[in-house]
Amino acid sequence: MNIMIAGDSDIALHLARLLYDENHNISLFYPEGIVGSSVGQNLDVMLFSGDPTSLHDLKNANIKKTDLFISVFLDGRTNLLACILGKNLGAKKCIAKVNETDYSVGESRDMFKNLGVDYVVCPEKIAAKEITNLIINTAATEIFDFTNQHLSLMLIRLTENARVLGKSLNQIAEENADLDFRAVALHRKSKTIIPRGDDVFRESDLAYVVTKPEGIDHLLRLGGKNSFTINNIMIVGGGTVGTLTAKNLEKDYKLKLIELNKETSSRLADDLRNTMIIHGDAHDVALLERENIQSMDAVIAVTNNSETNILTCLLAKKYGVRKTIALVENINFIEISQNIGIDTIINKKLATASYIIRFTMKAEVISTKCLNGIDAEIFEFRAHANSPITRKPINKLKFPSEAIIGGIIRDNTGIIARGDLQIQPGDYVVVFTLPEAFDAVDRMFRS
Repeated sequence: MNIMIAGDSDIALHLARLLYDENHNISLFYPEGIVGSSVGQNLDVMLFSGDPTSLHDLKNANIKKTDLFISVFLDGRTNLLACILGKNLGAKKCIAKVNETDYSVGESRDMFKNLGVDYVVCPEKIAAKEITNLIINTAATEIFDFTNQHLSLMLIRLTENARVLGKSLNQIAEENADLDFRAVALHRKSKTIIPRGDDVFRESDLAYVVTKPEGIDHLLRLGGKNSFTINNIMIVGGGTVGTLTAKNLEKDYKLKLIELNKETSSRLADDLRNTMIIHGDAHDVALLERENIQSMDAVIAVTNNSETNILTCLLAKKYGVRKTIALVENINFIEISQNIGIDTIINKKLATASYIIRFTMKAEVISTKCLNGIDAEIFEFRAHANSPITRKPINKLKFPSEAIIGGIIRDNTGIIARGDLQIQPGDYVVVFTLPEAFDAVDRMFRS
């Protein structure tokens, strides 16, 4: 596939690196002097510089031979116009990143589609949705539900009180015969591994596990986690992510939202009728104390400053807040933030890349989930007749070693993967994979 990625942000570079090892021809289109030289030294990609809204520059970049054109400039309007022009110049499929949430829904989305923008992705909406899901599932560090919630992927950080420490996967399965689960990844000391039966869990491991809904609580207890009730939530940052999160939560929880900008605070007071808006600086410890941070069940820090979000969550932990979620836009900060005690990290760049990556696949992808802090993806594929994945039981397939099948959904029932399981046409299949196996996994599901 010929893929052109246009952008002036880290998302463009992340996508280029993610797709570099696959059987794709990657082109990177960037403004003059922004990212060209550094990328060219590390990746074997075609480089073009210019204006993405210029017919001349797009033609010069050979847009007419592009199978997938992805525009992820910081300015959403630039991306929309670039995709409209790109489609009319011959690009087969176009994806635009936007910051304005209204552009990705309803009449606006349909209008842009008619103009040539096949898909519109809004990182802020994705981030707010993830945060909302984490508040509902209190004990999980990350959680992602597959088709109709028949299977779930959970991330659990193993602390000193985890009951699985020092035990292998085989031992845990024997001791918990009634628990249906499949560990699909372990992240340990900056390295991600696909676990096998004799792998042993250690303290501070990040364990990614696929389970059925009825197994979630049991699994959390094994990981030393207990669900708890959230009533009081403090949101720091009244930007798009903070506002969308508040709208998602304010009917069911008691919310306080702290915003530094006075005009934004006034606007939020009109938009959010069931949220207490506080105009103030989250760096002001006295303000946080006056607003009873110590009585909060959850603190969500989503300002435009990663350092502020990290420090706010660390302070919340000091006051005994049980659930902390930080928006961290610097990818290099993610693992550090996880290791110093913040419960969950949200990164819009990774979430956006995860949404987009499915469109580089030829197989039918139902959903994807980018895993924060590790270079890996969870895909939900739909199996089709005559695809290699349906020809033999799982343990007889030549499935790439850098990937693992977590489970399937068949006839609205979740089934955890076992070696003798035969995947059938129509099954929804959950696959964890490292980037180097993306193309090999994709080929297994092509009909």
